[in-house]
Formats: sequence, structure tokens, C-alpha cells
Amino acid sequence: MSLLEQLEKHEGRRKFPYTDTVGKLTIGVGRNLTDRGLSDDEIDYLLLNDVRACTADLQGFEWWSRLDAVRRDVLTEMRFQLGPAGFRAFKGTLAAVALGDYALAAERMLKSKVARVQAPKRWQTLARQMRTGART
Repeated sequence: MSLLEQLEKHEGRRKFPYTDTVGKLTIGVGRNLTDRGLSDDEIDYLLLNDVRACTADLQGFEWWSRLDAVRRDVLTEMRFQLGPAGFRAFKGTLAAVALGDYALAAERMLKSKVARVQAPKRWQTLARQMRTGART
């Protein structure tokens, strides 16, 4: 048995965080998040995987390939923040995007609870980018 196999046998393998026997938040194969956390490389790896999952999901929309890079990024960020179900709940916004009416899509984005209460500055930026197709 290799070292890695033995470590996994003894530590277990967990996809979700748990509290270990001494009260440390742990994940994976014995990764002590409480004391060690994640390295910048690990954070970047997780972020890239999450963005890839979001864009793979968004490619299922028939209008996705017609969007410019900025609007794709807006929708990817929305999908990232909201998750698949939360993103799909933006039916009016998505319908406006499908029609190419980006001003209406931005208006509908700003009427959401997340835009009004949870992250207003972030969503003001996203709505402006949706409306204009520009990063600034």
C-alpha cells in the first residue's frame, strides 16, 4: 500500500467539511482547514474548476454562443454566485438576454433581492456591464 493510499485509509476521504475528533474543520483527506487553510494555488485551482463548471452549464443555453465576452462573464458571475437553481430563477433576465435586449436584462437584474439587499454594488457593476457590454 502506498503512502497516499494509507493516508486515505486512515484519514478517510470527505468531499464536504466536517469537524474532526479534536474540533478542527477538516476536508478531503485530513486537510485541517482551521489551522492550515488553503494555499493561493489551491484557491486558484478551486476557482478555476468552479468557473469551468459554471461555463459548462451556461453553454447549454442556445443563445450563449451569440454573447460577447463581457456579457458571458456577467452571466458566469451570476451563475457562480447564485448556483444553478438560483441562476435559472432569473427567468425574466434570461428571456431578455435570449432576445438580445440587454438593457431590459440589466433592469430585471437590478429588481432582484440579491441586487437590492445582498450585494448591491456588485450587481450595479454587473448590470452596467450587461447593459453596455463594457467592463467599466
